[in-house]
Amino acid sequence: MTQLFTSLFIIALLPFIAKLPLVLAMNKESGGYNNKYPRQQQANLKGFGLRANAAHYNSFEALIVYIFAVVCVIQNQTIDTLTVTLAWVFVASRVLYLICYWFDKASLRSVIWITGMIAAFVMAGRAIWGN
Repeated sequence: MTQLFTSLFIIALLPFIAKLPLVLAMNKESGGYNNKYPRQQQANLKGFGLRANAAHYNSFEALIVYIFAVVCVIQNQTIDTLTVTLAWVFVASRVLYLICYWFDKASLRSVIWITGMIAAFVMAGRAIWGN
């Protein structure tokens, strides 16, 4: 269970890690971080900044899916080697996803996104409907 919670901890950190390049882009592209209206400033970003913003928000969306999978696994006590492997596949896919977003690798990013979502939903499905 420790590995499952460790993976969840990492996934919970990713939206905040993904915020760092966004803050850098906001500073660079807009002449400083607008703490009064940051979302308005983010809406005006282009290129890297726009991609960093999308990666940041997508990290929160993925977190919800992963929390669902982990809750299913814990509730139904279906932690096994495959579940742990799928958890780490999800973590790896989310890290690679961010990198692909930042470096404008859209097609590869989509494949990695699908891989992560499959891993999370297989975790949940195995927990709900059995191995």
